[in-house]
Amino acid sequence: MLDILIMNGFETYTLRDHKKALKMLEHFPDSIMFINIDEGLSEKEWEAYIRGIQENPATSETRLGILSYNQDKALMEKYLMEIAVPCGYIQLKLGIQESTRIILGALQANEARGRRKYIRAVCADDVNATMNYKGVEGFFQGKILDISSAGIAARIPDFPNLPVNSLIRDVQLKLRGALAMTDAVLMGKRRDDRDVWILLFDPSKLSPNSKLVIHHFIKQCLQKYIDQLKI
Repeated sequence: MLDILIMNGFETYTLRDHKKALKMLEHFPDSIMFINIDEGLSEKEWEAYIRGIQENPATSETRLGILSYNQDKALMEKYLMEIAVPCGYIQLKLGIQESTRIILGALQANEARGRRKYIRAVCADDVNATMNYKGVEGFFQGKILDISSAGIAARIPDFPNLPVNSLIRDVQLKLRGALAMTDAVLMGKRRDDRDVWILLFDPSKLSPNSKLVIHHFIKQCLQKYIDQLKI
């Protein structure tokens, strides 16, 4: 489900510590959070937790949804009608495809993407995020600094000074042991660093597997960021 949400342009994280989640919401008050009420706390404790988020001025702007295998109608009505969670009660017994479809609908209705078209993940400190390219100019290797579903920024020493919009064929991305191949369009250098180049992927040359590799890596980078965040 997380891979699918990220492939659809939603910046998605998981949190396993409900206390840390409260601190996160105070730091990111306009978030959307889906809570799995089947684990961790009792149902009464989850109810108090959710009401606390809604009543706390520091987190009251958070939009909440519920995830559960519990199909009890009275429970669903309580969260939907009495507590009025805006992002719905997702019945996980409907299956992964249907649950994902409902969550996507809730995220779209709440304009969770904002104006952003692509999720960008910073990976400058990840030694296992590299690219290479072999052309008539020679063989070049680079360190990927950030990546989105649209392209990469990479530090490529001694890269040939090709014209903007040049087509670079058979660029190989190595993302934590997984490989993705694509053609890319050279968009030029970064103004603040002449060794950093911007490459945009050719969508027609990205196989479904390569797309999955890229989005899965983006998910890993995002999760690493949130796990290491000290709040």
